[in-house]
This record gives sequence, structure tokens and C-alpha cells, in this order.
Amino acid sequence: MLHTYLDETIRYEIKYKNRTSFGITVDSYGNVEVQAPKGTSDSQVIQILETNWNLIQAKVKEMTDRLNGPQRKAYEHGERFLYLGRDYPIQFFQDEQIEKDTVEFKGDELHIQVKQLEDERIKQALKRFYYKQCKALVEKSISNYQSSFNTKPRSIRISDSKTTWGTCDSRQQLTFNWKLAMAPLEVIKYVVVHEMCHMVHLNHDRSFWRLVGKIMPDYKEKEKWLAASSWKMTV
Repeated sequence: MLHTYLDETIRYEIKYKNRTSFGITVDSYGNVEVQAPKGTSDSQVIQILETNWNLIQAKVKEMTDRLNGPQRKAYEHGERFLYLGRDYPIQFFQDEQIEKDTVEFKGDELHIQVKQLEDERIKQALKRFYYKQCKALVEKSISNYQSSFNTKPRSIRISDSKTTWGTCDSRQQLTFNWKLAMAPLEVIKYVVVHEMCHMVHLNHDRSFWRLVGKIMPDYKEKEKWLAASSWKMTV
């Protein structure tokens, strides 16, 4: 079924069930399903849809974008980039006299100063910014959680891994993905705790997960955020 509201059209399916309240779900392909009590009129369904219209549209867009995968950035004024879980627009400026390209916050914007206005130059400036921020955030988190461990990391590195958020090897060398700087701070803390726990238990056995849960009881919520949002953590 189709319904148009506020100049937007969505396709939805209704399932009538033995229930007393409405439910709306959007699957991983952006399909909308309304679960309605048996005997519900069409007008009641439309009212529920319109009441939740903005939330439904946002969820459909999220699922569609996620299905399409990471999109190439345009590196235009106003393009938005994640930092600590929030989207920030960029503004960039050319200054041929500067020694190196820089990125810094100005209010609620990321200001990028480059010698030449080239997409690749802007991209690399952003990557260096994220590397630096990730290292500082990770090191602070490790320091904050160190009291929970009897051993310390031998080294801390920031990497450009395509497959992992963090690793811990048998020598207790910790490595973290620079894209973590795009995640909320609590998610960064979870990845840090996860890898620090590997200093005690190298594999993912029950003892490992018990230790993770003892230090961070809600760690599964952080895993859910990474699973749902990793596709948009890109420059």
C-alpha cells in the first residue's frame, strides 16, 4: 500500500494481530510494516503513520543508505562528517602561506585550512585530524580503565584497518582504528575495554566476556551502535 503525506510517499504493509497497541517496524531493506490490532480501520492506520511520519522517513533513509553502503564524499562546504557520534559540517579555506594543512573546530563546524583546494588534500587533512583525535581519546580511556587491570599495554598504535576496530597481540600491543574518533565516546571506551581485556584473555571465551561485562555491563549496546553505524564512518 502507498500513502503520501507532506509531499513524501512511502510503501507499507499492514499486519493485523491479536494485540492492543500499534507497532511500526522498518526492516534492513527500508520496508515499512504496521502491526495493528484486529478490527483497526484504515483511517486509524493512516493516523498512526502520519503521527510517526518523520521517524519513519528517517529510519527508511537510514536503512536505504546503509544498504547502498558508504557514499563518496563530495568535499563541499557543508558536507557533514562524524565526530564522537555527531555530524559536523565542514568549511574549508585556502592559504598558500601555511606550512601544513589543519583541521579545527570553530563552534559547531569543522574548519579545514589547506594550501590548495583539492579533494584529496582535504581528505588527507581530515584523516590526520581523526588519527590525532583517536590517539588522544584512546590513550585517555586506557588511562581511565588501567586500575581494572594488573597489566599494562606495551604499546598503543592507531591504524587504518579495513576489518577491525581494535586488536591486542600476544605481546600486549594494542592497535585501534582511526575511525573510532567518529563514534560516541562511550563506544570508544568499549573498544578500549574490549582490547584491554584481551591482555588477560587472548581469545573470546566465557572468561573474556565475563571480564568485559564486569567492567562495562552495557557493552552490548555499544556493539549494537557499531554494527548499525559503521557503514557511515568514512571520509
